[in-house]
Parts: sequence; structure tokens; C-alpha cells
Amino acid sequence: MSTIACFAQKSPDVAMNETVVRKYYTAYETKDWHILEQILADGFTFTSPAGDDHINLKLYKERCWPNSENTRKFDLEKVIVAGDDAYVTYNGWTNDGRLFRNTERFRLKDGKIVENECFFGTGVNFPNNQTKK
Repeated sequence: MSTIACFAQKSPDVAMNETVVRKYYTAYETKDWHILEQILADGFTFTSPAGDDHINLKLYKERCWPNSENTRKFDLEKVIVAGDDAYVTYNGWTNDGRLFRNTERFRLKDGKIVENECFFGTGVNFPNNQTKK
């Protein structure tokens, strides 16, 4: 009886999309808006339970980017990329040690993030509104 080994390989697009999504979190950790400017597409929208319903890049920068100042790091627990869709579940940590846990869905096109939809964990979970664990 012979054994055949099969190894799943990521397509170049899937690998590129995973890299782009990981850069998104790096931008917050390093407080580098320039990283986001490079990976967010024209027409980018962001949605979250905090009253953000497909807001544009300008509003995203005003409302959400300031959270980078309160964000120390992200532990990406699960990153799933299927073509131009990506899903990430993570534990985020604020500068003062508070935990926030979310899942985000990304839609990508041509190596850029077109849409990000954030689903908060228990309670309202973003760096400016947390209980200490």
C-alpha cells in the first residue's frame, strides 16, 4: 500500500490578502496611519455596533483611528482567508492592560481592504470602552 502526501498551498492572492489583513493590525500596534493608507482601498467602508454603518475612510480616521493610541497589541487567534474574504478573531490589549475581544470580516480587492465589519465580543468592546480583566 502506497501513501500519497498532499499539502494544501495558499494561492498567491490568498497569501497576499492574509499579509494585508495582518498589516491592518500592525498599523494599530505601531500607530502608523501610513500603513493603513497603503492598504485601504478607495471607497473603503467600516461597520461596527458602535454606530458605524458603512462609514467612509474620512469618518473612520476621525472615529476609529484614535483608538490606536489606546491599543498596545493584538493576539490574532484565528485568521481565515477565503479568496477575497478574510475573518479574524483576536484578543486586543489596551495600554493599561484591558482586554477586548472581537471578530472582524474583511472584503478585499486587488490587494486592498474594501470593507471591514467589526463584531464586538461580550459587551461593547473597543479600546476606549473596556472593563479591566
